[in-house]
Amino acid sequence: MNLYKNSYNMKLFKSIILCGMALMALTFTSCDDYLDVNTNTDAPDYVDGYLYLAGIQQAYQGVYWDIRAIGPLTQMMGTSSYANYANHYYTKASDAAGEAWRMVYWNQGMNLENMINQSVEAENWTLAGIGLAMKAYSWDFLTKVNGEAPMKQAFVSGLLSHEYDYQYDIYPQIREWAKQAIEYLQKEDNSAYGNRIVNNDFIYGGDKDKWIKFAYAVIARNLASLTCKKDFKEKYYNDFIDAVGKAFASNSDNAAVSIEGGGADAAYSAYNNFWCPYRGNLSYSYFQHDYAVQLFTGTIRKYDENGNWINTENGSTRYPYQLLDKQITSDTLAETGHFDPRRLVKLATTDSNNYATIEDVDILRGLTYYGSSFTSASGPIGTAPSFWGRNAVSNTTYDGDGRWLYANDAPYILMTYAELLFDLAEVQYKYGSKSDAFETWKKAMAADMDFTASYIKAGTVTTVGDVVYHQGDKVTAATFKSIANEYLAGPYVGGLSLSDFSLSHIMMQKFIALFPWGAPEVWVDQRKYFYDIEYTGEYPTNGNGWDKTTLNMKKDDDANKVYKGLYLLPAQVQGRKGSYNTDNDGSPCFRLRPRYNSEYMWNLNNLQALKPIAGDAANYQCSIMWFCYPGDMPTSL
Repeated sequence: MNLYKNSYNMKLFKSIILCGMALMALTFTSCDDYLDVNTNTDAPDYVDGYLYLAGIQQAYQGVYWDIRAIGPLTQMMGTSSYANYANHYYTKASDAAGEAWRMVYWNQGMNLENMINQSVEAENWTLAGIGLAMKAYSWDFLTKVNGEAPMKQAFVSGLLSHEYDYQYDIYPQIREWAKQAIEYLQKEDNSAYGNRIVNNDFIYGGDKDKWIKFAYAVIARNLASLTCKKDFKEKYYNDFIDAVGKAFASNSDNAAVSIEGGGADAAYSAYNNFWCPYRGNLSYSYFQHDYAVQLFTGTIRKYDENGNWINTENGSTRYPYQLLDKQITSDTLAETGHFDPRRLVKLATTDSNNYATIEDVDILRGLTYYGSSFTSASGPIGTAPSFWGRNAVSNTTYDGDGRWLYANDAPYILMTYAELLFDLAEVQYKYGSKSDAFETWKKAMAADMDFTASYIKAGTVTTVGDVVYHQGDKVTAATFKSIANEYLAGPYVGGLSLSDFSLSHIMMQKFIALFPWGAPEVWVDQRKYFYDIEYTGEYPTNGNGWDKTTLNMKKDDDANKVYKGLYLLPAQVQGRKGSYNTDNDGSPCFRLRPRYNSEYMWNLNNLQALKPIAGDAANYQCSIMWFCYPGDMPTSL
């Protein structure tokens, strides 16, 4: 016997009898009052709006899930796990790197829609505004990662398939949602929330002013991706300046989802950060990429005329190759102000694991950092460690509760004040005043130093057997801040001349500031500057920037190259000279493909209708985003 079906039929029968009796006895009473006998208290069809809030926010760990693919695409990370993405490809017939899709359409999905709609109907304006602000943020993330997506028909009931909307339509709608959020948040709200929002809002604790700034920040972030559009100054500049001026004013406005942590003591594993040692998702299959290490340590290598590294004459094992004469971020000189301390916290090293903390600047300066290749911990100079500083898989016995943003209780970072300042500096540099951009950039540098220091965890050591293991961070917050102040006053920030200040300073330092939590936005930047590929005309194509075997990239002495030292896998320089999957036809990746078990299984007809490259084409991941094109997106290639 089907007990579920039998139970349902019995309840339905009872409700029919009761309704009939009610209609005969009380003709003015609605039968609806009796229908609650069918209500399943374990799976209600209606819940109060505020009860949606916590789950919607905790779904933002999905951003970190997809950084497993996006981190390697940007060369922030190498990986032996998501190797296809490190090679600018994808995993076939798999939901890998499909978490943005899952987050927006399912994890948040109708939960967020219900929260917004119920709140508007009840005139719970604060809750409605928070919901729309989050919706704008989530869709901005989705379209920048996946491009085209079903928007207008996304939550229309009764449809068996959903038509796609193009990015040029999704972008302005995101800004409209954010503007509507601001309007609702500024309304007088007489709702008796008590502590309902405060206790369920894990981002701002119900602070309306901060949510308003958040919504403006979403608008600014959305527009910042359009800085390479030919009509940016005319069409977007004023709106960007207005939004960024009303967004975050300090690090106290930063958007981060707080979590409980607790390791093995947590009620659920997911109460711990996705990247923490307890959950083991980074383990020893993700590592800091060699390019990231070069940026943090000021060791971008020099190439000869044949694209080969040049050996040093001193036989150094730490710096075996000659370095670029003019570094952008820092250098290797043992002089005050030349040492960027963010490497001590954001990167990992196996050095000095027998110390709890190190306060001697000379020792800290002497720590060695190795970066990985694209798909292996083994890099061009040495072996990259795990993010906890060991050449082994993560383990709470050895790594404890973790460190910095790789800790059990580390929050999920969504946006920061420093990020917005870097965006403003870029816009000012390109469309306003270079001197204004210079001052804004210096503020961004200081803001990221403060942000970085705020998550430093006190270092300890533990002995397992006869081996001493370091846990936490190797530098104290006080020592970090002291070195940071010296660096900010040194030749690479405060002592830099306006004439030497360049777009590279803005974008490369933004890369460091957003490492690795902001990989999606760094990927936006790399794509809108077309990865520094050398081409003619408005955008690269097959035969104009790459072919099946070769990808042409700007050299580091090219003043127009934004990311000095960045070379993609097929670039014709030492350490590269590889090739992408033949499906790519020589092109790098410009988007993640949508979630397989959603779109390729159930919405294929609409996916196939996309232009200029159909969504089911073997090279759809290479379809350039609308925000990258200086002009309109072509309908054919």
